[in-house]
Amino acid sequence: MAVKTAVQFSDVPLLDQVNETATLSLYATRVATSGVEVNNIRKNLPKFMVVGHRGHGMNVLLSTDKRMNAFKENSILSFNNAANYPLDFIEFDVQVFISDFPVSIRRVTKDDIPIIFHDNFILSEENGAVVETRVTDLTVDEFFSYGPQRVVGQVGKTLVRESNGRIVGWQVDTDDHSCTLQEAFEKVNPCLGFNIELKFDDYIVYEEETLVHALQVIMKVVYEFAKDRPVMFSSFQPDAALLMKKLQTAYPVYFLTNGGTEIFDDVRMNSLEDAKKMAIEGKLDGIVSEVLGIFRNPSVVREIKESNLSLFTYGKLNNVPEAVQVQYLMGVEGVIVDLIQEITTSVAHIKTTKAYSENEKKKLAIEGKEGELQVKEITDKVELTFLLNLISQVAQQG
Repeated sequence: MAVKTAVQFSDVPLLDQVNETATLSLYATRVATSGVEVNNIRKNLPKFMVVGHRGHGMNVLLSTDKRMNAFKENSILSFNNAANYPLDFIEFDVQVFISDFPVSIRRVTKDDIPIIFHDNFILSEENGAVVETRVTDLTVDEFFSYGPQRVVGQVGKTLVRESNGRIVGWQVDTDDHSCTLQEAFEKVNPCLGFNIELKFDDYIVYEEETLVHALQVIMKVVYEFAKDRPVMFSSFQPDAALLMKKLQTAYPVYFLTNGGTEIFDDVRMNSLEDAKKMAIEGKLDGIVSEVLGIFRNPSVVREIKESNLSLFTYGKLNNVPEAVQVQYLMGVEGVIVDLIQEITTSVAHIKTTKAYSENEKKKLAIEGKEGELQVKEITDKVELTFLLNLISQVAQQG
């Protein structure tokens, strides 16, 4: 993504400081949260975090895997069903109803309400034709006119989606209406932290004023409704991430990157090395990379950690338990996943196994109970069959 001019951060005023009750940390409320400052996040994090992608998992409409379409993604229903598993956070996409016209003619809707939706465009089938509308050009009432309605008996516009070049019906096992960011804070189980992706179009040049306004609208909701819920921000838009870090000091900010798996006009988006450089210079809290990026360049994990940055990953391979286990051993601090039941179970096994001390293992062996308990030590020596399985999965997913 290209940017017209460098954002002058010295000219950007800080938002009003959040009160003490809203000072949050980057770990779930399943862990004690009182009295923790953002600067001390790293030492208070769980050893390894699992984050639910768009809640219970993203929808893949043409997939034969029913798990990918159990609940409507980015919905209250999806979020609360994700809370049934030992997740630390859920991740979701937040957009603000602001158009991308230049400042001189830009239109800002009267709503200024952050909504949760992934795609830049919303597609509907009307009179046999597919109608495409940019989400941020809608009013909030227009946005909520699509899909399932809140009022029983009302029928909304039929939602469709592009999948592998085809337009298909957005069919899931259990559907739900779309929601606002405020509703998520009010209605989602408080055991879950929120990873809020600041969603912008990768192919639009945003004015600084537009970015600042959008971020202020989001922060207003967070300050008012987050209460004791842990919150972190992330964004693929470099200047949005840098601005959010400049505008507030209460919540950690991460830079999302494809890790070199795609190429953009903005060089900051094209490699993990560039992402690390930007994060350090912008005093961000960490990086969220496409998992293939770190598998192709594993040494960067150590470099990122030595730079006092946290590292999370996302991507299809994070639905493969073996790939997640390798990341655990590499020192990655968290994974964003779709198959939350399978991955949380796998991670729980890893943590439980690692928890046994050497003395406990020796005692179990002497007492002859090792086989009975099926204790399996996980070490940095990954077995050949393990690697072959992982390579096979990489070939299928990549």
